[in-house]
Amino acid sequence: MGFKSILTVATDQTALAPLLGSAVAMATREDAHLDVLCLGLDRTQVGYYYGGGAALVYQETVERAQEDSARVEAEAKAILDGQTLRWSTEAEIAQIGSIVNPVGMRARFSDLVILPRPYGEGRGPEDEAIVEAALFDGRVPVLVVPDAGIGPDLGRRIVLAWNQSDEALTAARQALPFLIRAESVNIAIIDPPPHGPERSDPGGALSQLLTRHGVRTEVSVLARTTPRISDTLTRHAMDQDADLIVMGAYGHSRFREAILGGATRHMLEQSEIAMLLAH
Repeated sequence: MGFKSILTVATDQTALAPLLGSAVAMATREDAHLDVLCLGLDRTQVGYYYGGGAALVYQETVERAQEDSARVEAEAKAILDGQTLRWSTEAEIAQIGSIVNPVGMRARFSDLVILPRPYGEGRGPEDEAIVEAALFDGRVPVLVVPDAGIGPDLGRRIVLAWNQSDEALTAARQALPFLIRAESVNIAIIDPPPHGPERSDPGGALSQLLTRHGVRTEVSVLARTTPRISDTLTRHAMDQDADLIVMGAYGHSRFREAILGGATRHMLEQSEIAMLLAH
């Protein structure tokens, strides 16, 4: 059991090297095929242009997007050339509002998608849209790598965020290749409900499930001592010297998290630790 088909999506030539470095490290470790989607973005918003001008603007932006995707693909090939792993690249263009089509389709037939953090300096709305397309339309786990990248030993110590939700259980199942190899997996539960189904043994059933797969688990029940759950989880991961956080993504609606925030969005904004997300 493992990740044999890995996808990454690149839109920015300047940020390509660290992203591909992480993807190559993971594909090499998993003996997987690495697919690189080189996406050029058409940012046209036709409704904002005067009559007759939209067609001219659209043609210009399409040509620019094609040039961008070609440049990203050329750079990707230059980086991957000579690597011992199996890889392929594909150039395509898409409008911001339709990123879901090329990304979601390719993610559906991948075991793992590797993407950079969608928030922070130099990030744009397309980065968030790509992460969401892979999670919601691809239905595939997404490994979000920090700016510093990842090494071949990723997943040595893992914190698995557990709140009894469907998303958290999906993440735990899809992360099994990582969990089985880990030296330790800490199941972190923050303020478990006193009257929930696991009130007598929080995390016990999940720990038993994972132990039967050979996963070395321990359970930490934590009090929420910070304003945001994400802050408590991040601090706990640092205390555990974890190099990977596994968590369910978007337990609330994307609209609510975009407007009001939520654990997933806050983690994507602040975490310097790699995260495996699933929905």
